[in-house]
Amino acid sequence: MIIEGTAVVIEVDNVNTDVLYPGPYLNIDDPEVMKLYLFEGLDPSLRNKLEGKTILVVGENFGAGSSREHVPLAMKASGIGAVVGRSFARIFFRNCINLGLPAIVCGEGVAAAADGSKILIDAEQGRVEVDGRSFDTAVLPPFVIDMIQGGGLVNFVRKRLAERAAGEE
Repeated sequence: MIIEGTAVVIEVDNVNTDVLYPGPYLNIDDPEVMKLYLFEGLDPSLRNKLEGKTILVVGENFGAGSSREHVPLAMKASGIGAVVGRSFARIFFRNCINLGLPAIVCGEGVAAAADGSKILIDAEQGRVEVDGRSFDTAVLPPFVIDMIQGGGLVNFVRKRLAERAAGEE
């Protein structure tokens, strides 16, 4: 699984989901509307940088705080193809994977990136390239790649159940 895009960098550590997508907008369930409020409590001008294929580059403990699935849903709807960070809060990381948004830990890649950097992620080989410089990262397990490519955990499970049911006929 290869993901390419242009970097948008958030240089702040410990960014909380409450500022990435504030509480007053939690009643919205359409990702196309959610994306209008992404980064609302952090820096709304970041939304203007999300053009084309974007790779969000973040610092330490990104996504701490409330378990808001709105954040990865709004990110995907905004054209963010992956998030590369120094580290992620556990629940945020899992929400990303469960919703089909790759979250990749690569501190060296984060250090090398700037707004506008060209980034290539090879999740199967465990490699992140930033402006042509290559950095090692963990290889994503095949089932996680299948889950992401299939659009997330719900679709992954539906497909597996359908395959299992078809095999029993």
